[in-house]
Amino acid sequence: MRSLIRRKNTPTTPKADPAPSRWAWRMQRLMLTPGFRLMLRAGVPFCLTLLAGTIYLADDTRRARIVDGVAEARRAIEERPEFMVKLMAIDGAEDKLAADIRAAVPIEFPLSSFDLDLEQVRETIKSLNSVKNASVRIKPGGVLQVIVMPRVPVAIWRTAEGLTLVDEGGAPVGPIASRTERPDLPLIAGEGAARHVPEALILIQATAPIADRVRGLVRMGARRWDVVLDRGQRILLPETDALRALERVIALEGAQEMLTRDVSHVDMRLAQRPTVRMTQEATEAWWNIIQSSGH
Repeated sequence: MRSLIRRKNTPTTPKADPAPSRWAWRMQRLMLTPGFRLMLRAGVPFCLTLLAGTIYLADDTRRARIVDGVAEARRAIEERPEFMVKLMAIDGAEDKLAADIRAAVPIEFPLSSFDLDLEQVRETIKSLNSVKNASVRIKPGGVLQVIVMPRVPVAIWRTAEGLTLVDEGGAPVGPIASRTERPDLPLIAGEGAARHVPEALILIQATAPIADRVRGLVRMGARRWDVVLDRGQRILLPETDALRALERVIALEGAQEMLTRDVSHVDMRLAQRPTVRMTQEATEAWWNIIQSSGH
């Protein structure tokens, strides 16, 4: 039997599209980008913190309070007892040199080690004429230790300004008022004499047989040496091979006592023709003898 009930035709609802929208898809793809996720995790908090800090530090009073706090904390650390230097100890220097070093580096103790420029202290000490080298360090217990290598004077250099002690390299050590202060050191003079101290010392050593008569060496024309003896005598040495020429004169003195006679100059500048110059008195006496013989 055909059913008399008519079924009502209900409209069919279309199914929703599961695919995301274009903007949603793009956002999902962007969230999958490592760089974008890093920016969200770190960049955004950093920018917010920077913005907040900028706003906070825009006030001058807050900035000054922060600066004062940092300075106070730093000062509290630097002035702790273990960082304080209480005294300076100088090793390798005599009393006068030690006093010169203390005068050149006038440090008021106690002082924080953070306020000490050790390199500057070392350079200041090295700038002293009497100091050849120096090292500076801070020892445990708050001691600023200075180890000094002083210059050792080996000769006296006479200049127009006075007398100066020089070391083996010709560097000035310090002035002296009189030759008698260091009678143990040889005397040199003349332009550029300090630059040839090693050669001068060798020549002085060669004059040992007549050391009691040697008064010093004079650099002539910045080229060669004259040996100055007492009684106004001089030995004129050549520019080259001066030692051998001096040894020849010393040998002649030992054999013939040449320098004990009335000789004013022994000229060794020409090795093939040494020349002996007599004193004025001896020359006049010799000339008188000749004249007398002629009559």
